[in-house]
Amino acid sequence: MAEYTPAELLERQREYFLTGATLPVSAREAALRALRDCLRSHEEEIAAALCADLGKGRFESYMCETGMVLEELSYMLKHLRAYAKPRRARTPLAQFAASSASYPSPYGCALIMSPWNYPVLLTLGPLVDAIAAGNTAIVKPSAYSPRCSEAIAELVSECLPAELVAVVTGGREENRTLLSLPFDYIFFTGSTKVAREVLRAAAERITPCSLELGGKSPCIVTKNAKLPLAARRIVFGKYLNCGQTCVAPDFVWCDESVRDELLRCIKHEIERQYGDRTDYGRIINRKHFDRLTSLLADGEVCCGGGSDAGTLQIEPTVMTGAAWDSALMTDEIFGPILPVMTYRDIAEVRARLETRPKPLAMYVFSEDKAEARRLMRECRFGGGCINDTIIHLATSELGFGGVGESGMGAYHGRAGFDAFTHYKSIVDKKTWLDMPVRYRPYTAKAEKMLRFFLK
Repeated sequence: MAEYTPAELLERQREYFLTGATLPVSAREAALRALRDCLRSHEEEIAAALCADLGKGRFESYMCETGMVLEELSYMLKHLRAYAKPRRARTPLAQFAASSASYPSPYGCALIMSPWNYPVLLTLGPLVDAIAAGNTAIVKPSAYSPRCSEAIAELVSECLPAELVAVVTGGREENRTLLSLPFDYIFFTGSTKVAREVLRAAAERITPCSLELGGKSPCIVTKNAKLPLAARRIVFGKYLNCGQTCVAPDFVWCDESVRDELLRCIKHEIERQYGDRTDYGRIINRKHFDRLTSLLADGEVCCGGGSDAGTLQIEPTVMTGAAWDSALMTDEIFGPILPVMTYRDIAEVRARLETRPKPLAMYVFSEDKAEARRLMRECRFGGGCINDTIIHLATSELGFGGVGESGMGAYHGRAGFDAFTHYKSIVDKKTWLDMPVRYRPYTAKAEKMLRFFLK
């Protein structure tokens, strides 16, 4: 897209949108099918790009990126016609005779800004929802994953016209340029720091937006949890993509009576799942590598701790003895380091969580269903699991998003269609009857009728 500036791309897309070309459901379906077919045909190139940028192996690349995008495409193609229909609503008796409905309407021209940690999933996933809702989109992938950005740009340009979807690559300057343009909707996935800049830019034009961020997601392990299974699922969720996952368990918070046994089980699972480091992956760049290795001084390393600056790899690491006010326990880790903290009474868990920024996810391992559900109900966070980690984001049947500092808005499936849609509330008033009660001059009889209808 080098022949057009971002402003020119947006103008072309706005002109295309105003023709009404994106409104027919059949046109949206055709675009989604084209994207699906192209993604399937470029699976090898996508896998190679993910390996080049992040060291991801083929299995993980398909499981966590390509396959999940294909799943969202299949889901949206199956449900799109139902989602695009008006939603009927009950009409109050006072408005008789009329019918009421909410009509889904695309916002228009959307900007999708995505991060480097899951560059394919977090770029194409929101794009699927934007297209399904009838928008055009300019996509801005991260400069930290250049091979993936290049692969995405090639894929999109091959299957979709630039008037519908265009990819802009580059770094901070391109971000600033895009945020200065009059988009109708902004969808941003990334850090809280950058999200503040996005929100400030959106505020200038009162542009609606979704923010998918992160935070220190706790993993609570109670004294009656199945510890071997809890350890297996914690290790899977924490060290996937070398811990560079927005919903990874950021720290384990366990009953002090089970700490030693839980640590033993976690160490066993790390050896079982990561004893052979084939396809383990690496930290995205030296800046993040140095930040992560500096956190090793904030506690005691009881497992792992090794690192290689040459390959940007850090062993799956478990730490204890960290202070709550240390960087390890105040900053989002976003790497393969797992602090383990303890509590004496489950009541202190909720009390302390309420003093901290609201996390994107929370996980509870417990065989006491009432206790687990109470924690899920009383604590404030984006989403989570009981007796598992991270899988709540792997379904199009559930909306995914944060709350407070961890984001605003949700997407995936129906929630994704709704995110990129404005619902116009329409009352269709019939002409064969006209109730006179609302018209002047107001009378005692009219007031009596009014009070009958409105009470």
